[in-house]
Amino acid sequence: MIRLWTPSTMPQPASRYSQLALAEGATRRLEISGQVGIHPDGTIATGLAAQLDTALANVDHALAAAGMTRANLMKITVYLTENTTEAVTTYRTRRDLWVGATTPPAATLLIVAGLASPTLLVEVDAIAAG
Repeated sequence: MIRLWTPSTMPQPASRYSQLALAEGATRRLEISGQVGIHPDGTIATGLAAQLDTALANVDHALAAAGMTRANLMKITVYLTENTTEAVTTYRTRRDLWVGATTPPAATLLIVAGLASPTLLVEVDAIAAG
């Protein structure tokens, strides 16, 4: 069982995510390698929003391959190459649409100098259990 929450004794998130993710009992744990804005056919999505949507869709595909859904997510870590208010707002908006009505997993956003290719603008890795 996965419990996602933010205790009242901790700072409330500045955006929509949970501060804690706890997997209890006999569970399977899945660690998903960094997913980028590359479609299964090898093409790279254009622009930050499209790359983020594609990376998150790739996380969905990884979850499905392991027999899991977004409800199994414990944590996502997102790496952005652009340190602007617009980029962070785009990230938060796209992530919130992707999370939907489910309890959001724990989340960390990092601004980095670059990724494996200069054409990549975002990378997302995830941990799930269930």
